[in-house]
Amino acid sequence: MNTSRGFTLLEILIALAIFTLIGLASNAVLTSVLNSDRLSTQRFDQLQTLQRAMMTIERDVLQALPRHIRIEGEASDTTLSGGQGEFESEFYGIGFVRGGWHNPQLVLPRSTLQPVVYRVQEGTLQRVYSNYVDNVVGAEPRIKNILDGVEGFSIEFVADAESDSEAYAGNDLPKAIRIMLNLTAFGDIQRTFLLTPVNQ
Repeated sequence: MNTSRGFTLLEILIALAIFTLIGLASNAVLTSVLNSDRLSTQRFDQLQTLQRAMMTIERDVLQALPRHIRIEGEASDTTLSGGQGEFESEFYGIGFVRGGWHNPQLVLPRSTLQPVVYRVQEGTLQRVYSNYVDNVVGAEPRIKNILDGVEGFSIEFVADAESDSEAYAGNDLPKAIRIMLNLTAFGDIQRTFLLTPVNQ
């Protein structure tokens, strides 16, 4: 005579407990994966922003020209200047004229030169620029925030092969510029840009 036997209450409770533990473990793993993906996406975005900022700085610095700028309508013999607190920067600031500003067939009412300034305000690296090298008195420059989370920004100027300094204001361009950034996300970053051959 065949008899059928069902699950006891204890067996059902044990099975429920096992499935609950599996569900909790799966949820913890899924949460960890989602958090890792979110952090990875955030870090990737920060890295892309950093790369764009460094490319912008490199493009400007490597196209620096020994071009004098009129300041408030007055002639100046300085082509590049920089140092602690320059251009209202919280740390270091640097300003110069760059060439190579694309103006196809000179259609736009401006030249291919552009004055640029790099400075830090409220923890943000800013690129300050104007459409004209010699602006009229009272003209306001344009400001573009290119990098957040800046905890330090310093510059060294290599005037010759044997010396460097943290301030510069000269008629000629320095031979090289070393830029050092301290970022919340990436720590210390340093780049050196060669402006003219060392043997010149």
